[in-house]
Amino acid sequence: MSAEKHYHFVAISGSLRKGSYNTMALKALQKLCPSNITVEQVFFDTIPMYNADLHTEQLPEEVVPLVHKIKESDGVIIVSPEYNYSIPGALKNAIDVVSRHPDKPFSEKAVAIMGASQGQIGTARMQYHLRQVMVFLNAFVINKPEIMIGNAQHKFDTDGNLTDELAIKQIPQLLLSLARLSDKMGHEPVSI
Repeated sequence: MSAEKHYHFVAISGSLRKGSYNTMALKALQKLCPSNITVEQVFFDTIPMYNADLHTEQLPEEVVPLVHKIKESDGVIIVSPEYNYSIPGALKNAIDVVSRHPDKPFSEKAVAIMGASQGQIGTARMQYHLRQVMVFLNAFVINKPEIMIGNAQHKFDTDGNLTDELAIKQIPQLLLSLARLSDKMGHEPVSI
């Protein structure tokens, strides 16, 4: 009998704010993983603003660790708020800088998107815009389930634990969908 496949995903919180609902949602992803999936949080807060005058020939060294983490993972999860009906600027900048790396880490990568916001529609517009960006990067985003945690100020307890029953049910489904897409993309998961 063969060993169960193990999947290692990296997850990015699109918010740099301490006490971010999206970072709390990312922590919920880590807690709700099926036994054969691990989720590692990765960070982009040291990546400078993209400037073609400076970065066309040589990207900043701060980009390399994130590029390697994305490239080596079985899939990427982006958990992000919605700013002004779209992708937060810091997250968009990080994606733009990473996309200029010659290794093209998002190309043919399995990606999942989710988000939390205090608004009622819970990051729907950000997710739509981020999907468009991923098309250009040749990444493949899972379609279902769509996790949009609206009214986030009421969906986490005082310790930062997710209390939204629907999201708690959907998160393991999201992770399993990402694993299936990773397999379809031909990424060979690590056997344990």
